[in-house]
Amino acid sequence: MDQNPFFGARQALSLRELAGRVGAILSPASAGDVMVQSIAPIRRAEPTDICYIQSKSAADGLKTCRAAAIFCPEGLRHLLPDDLPVLVTATPQYAFALASELLYPEAMRPRFCTGDGPISPKASIHPTAVLEEGVEIEPFVVVGEHAVIGAGTRLLSGAMIGAHVQIGRNCTIAAHVSVTNAFIGNNVIIHPGARIGQDGFGYAPGPAGMVKLPQVGRVIIQDNVEIGANTTVDRGAMDDTVIGEGTKIDNLVQIGHNVQVGRHCGIVSQVGIAGSTKVGDFVMIGGQTGINGHIEIGNGVQIAAKSGVLNSIPAGARVGGAPVRPIRIFLREVAEIHALNEKAGDEQGE
Repeated sequence: MDQNPFFGARQALSLRELAGRVGAILSPASAGDVMVQSIAPIRRAEPTDICYIQSKSAADGLKTCRAAAIFCPEGLRHLLPDDLPVLVTATPQYAFALASELLYPEAMRPRFCTGDGPISPKASIHPTAVLEEGVEIEPFVVVGEHAVIGAGTRLLSGAMIGAHVQIGRNCTIAAHVSVTNAFIGNNVIIHPGARIGQDGFGYAPGPAGMVKLPQVGRVIIQDNVEIGANTTVDRGAMDDTVIGEGTKIDNLVQIGHNVQVGRHCGIVSQVGIAGSTKVGDFVMIGGQTGINGHIEIGNGVQIAAKSGVLNSIPAGARVGGAPVRPIRIFLREVAEIHALNEKAGDEQGE
């Protein structure tokens, strides 16, 4: 009996078909008729599973691996048991991700929970809203006046789409998401509880206290963006807040007003980016990093977790720490502090 009913029927594929569809080379080719239907980590992979290895550090898991096949780079093949079929690829994790999507298509985005038909009668849709063909809407969704929802887009239960919002085609807006003052591209996924387009944090100090500054910009989310659960993206104060094409944002991230995030960035949980900062393309930001406002992060920058970014960072830099410095300096400092602590402990024990 399948112990995991949450992601629909398994999509069984032969190793021959799987290799062809992800661009891997199957060895031996005689294993091509073996069927796979699920994924697993190396250490507990069973005969219907596939798994992957991309570094020697995972080799211990091979002792208990019984997988149908394993994605592996050529340089690590010597670690594998002789009887384990190999899907040879230079990018095993990437190929594994492609294979996982083929096997579990329903796990790729939030799923519908009800069967009320394409558009639930329990949804509240303003008569001026425009819904293209194939839009699906669950109960208790609210769609405001003059909103536009593109073909194939799904709005899950409790989502709120504000007036004049435009959402592109083949998007998924999950349960209890609110979207206001925003234009959203195609194939965008927004996970439960995310808030898009609310006020930015703008106040001016005065003799009677803090005076609120109206936030009259928008949020622009380009194609193929994914935004995690309970993440917030504030609308611009006067300019727009922009999330670039292909960028992936984790759960519990705060994007401040007027922030511009480039294309194909990765922003991990609990990152906070203050207002009017510009983030380049292909930037990777580790979890719990705080980024100051009104600075620029260049293309291709990598920022380690728990970092504090006070000033602009040039393109291609790898940094860490609070405040950030080049990663080699930060790691050397950490090693030196660790060595001093160990020495102090040894001296106290004498």
